[in-house]
Amino acid sequence: MSDFTFYFQLGIEHILTPDAIDHILFVTALCLRYLWKDWRKVVVLVTAFTIGHSLTLGLSALNYIHVNAKWIEFFIPITIALTCINNIVQHTSEQKRRFPPIYFFALFFGLIHGLAFAGQFLSLEGKEGLIEHLLAFNLGIEAAQLLIVLVALLLSFLVVQLIKLPRMLWLRGASAVILIISLIWAYKRFPYHKNYNDSYETVSVFGDGRNCSV
Repeated sequence: MSDFTFYFQLGIEHILTPDAIDHILFVTALCLRYLWKDWRKVVVLVTAFTIGHSLTLGLSALNYIHVNAKWIEFFIPITIALTCINNIVQHTSEQKRRFPPIYFFALFFGLIHGLAFAGQFLSLEGKEGLIEHLLAFNLGIEAAQLLIVLVALLLSFLVVQLIKLPRMLWLRGASAVILIISLIWAYKRFPYHKNYNDSYETVSVFGDGRNCSV
């Protein structure tokens, strides 16, 4: 197996696993407001998210930023919760705007999710072939994300266009369910919560390439 294929599969497996249910719900929350006819908007949305997580993943791999795994694990459900709140308070007029706020949510929150992706990538990565491995890993993540988008759009099609549930009711109801789940996760993952699992590592990426776990 080539290195490119290995890292591509690693990117897919990083998303399509029960351990990544938080990321799956985040992408689902981003897509809930869209239907099949909105596929161009979904492409822009996913691209914004891709830019965000690729940037921080790349900076982590190049040893330019410091990642505290406990806080990243906490902020992931916060990004989900804020996305759901944005869905719930959305007005139908916002869907007609060229650049609705959800695009900027996707870009900014992608930065946070990229730091979460960095943990697995950096645990295997060396200096040789870094750019190729980074590209393959990102492409694997994107392939998995597109599958999630496809499932989310199919679900919306089933509920809104076949079952005929009002579009805003579906958006707000599904977002409310995901919001509750994300808030429970955020509560449990808060780094200073007395029941927080101390097994999470703090990964420090120094300029000389050293990783430190505490």
